Amino acid sequence: MASPTIFDRLTRFVRDVFKTNLEVFLEALKLSPNAQGYVSGSITELLLKQKLEQEYGFEVKRIREKWEGRKHPNHHGDLYFRKPDNVWFVLESKGVKSNSEKWHKLYNYEGLKRFLLLHSEKINWVNPDEPAEQQIVTWIHLNLPRFENDYSANLYEYEDVKKYLKALPKRETTRSRAIHDLRDLKRDEIDHQIAERLAYVMSKVKVLETHFVSGTSGVSQRTQATPRKDEFNALSVDIFLRYSEHKFLFANPRHLESSGADPNHLQQNYVMGFVFTDEVGNPVLNITEEWYEDLNEVYATLDHEECIKEEDMQLDNRYMVFSDPTK
Repeated sequence: MASPTIFDRLTRFVRDVFKTNLEVFLEALKLSPNAQGYVSGSITELLLKQKLEQEYGFEVKRIREKWEGRKHPNHHGDLYFRKPDNVWFVLESKGVKSNSEKWHKLYNYEGLKRFLLLHSEKINWVNPDEPAEQQIVTWIHLNLPRFENDYSANLYEYEDVKKYLKALPKRETTRSRAIHDLRDLKRDEIDHQIAERLAYVMSKVKVLETHFVSGTSGVSQRTQATPRKDEFNALSVDIFLRYSEHKFLFANPRHLESSGADPNHLQQNYVMGFVFTDEVGNPVLNITEEWYEDLNEVYATLDHEECIKEEDMQLDNRYMVFSDPTK
């Protein structure tokens, strides 16, 4: 008898666990960004575990999400990892911010130029011995020429347009003219224009930015809604949302710039760098020196005095919700 195909196994999984068929399952998944986020996070963690085991030769164990008793303050990551017969460390797994380009308004020329200039030290093609602004202006001219004509006027989000129209200035400004042109557009029409420009910008440059948000309960011992630097020993960020594949960048959290409010905490957002697209369509990674493509370089910086005591570990040994005997 032939072994079941992956399609057969997936069909059975969906039928037995969700009591439905693949068509309904797929449609439900497409309609739920939150569900897609959970699945993406699980895929990232699974691929990261495989990478650590197969490429680096680390022993890896998953940290239990729901602890018995009070969670250890230094075990807030996702995975325990160690070299064979060595001490254990904690690794946190994250992804990149999904809306950075929109958040920083890179769909407008001035917003794009200003942002690239602010982070010019993270861009490999910017010569530090020459004025950065002119190099960035030239790059935009060569790579995103539609900003000189089709996209020369600024765009504003629907809510900003409506608020501005309620308090128009008496004298005409560049902003008032741009908003005047948007005044009759519906929300979806403005959103479509912004999305079109974002796609154009991201065809040449994408932003790699973290988004570290954590709770501030008493149990967590946090003074703000970001992780403390001692909650995990190493950090992994999967940049697949801005790259052509699942690619992991690693850092020692103690090497990242501290929060201005509390030096023991991380910041919420770090611009790690950029992914540019070269003339033949290949992604070109530009990252800051705090981030590494090789986990071994981060491992070499870890303090063994901050390792995890084996007796404090709580492992996630749960089985899958559905066990397929044909696997």
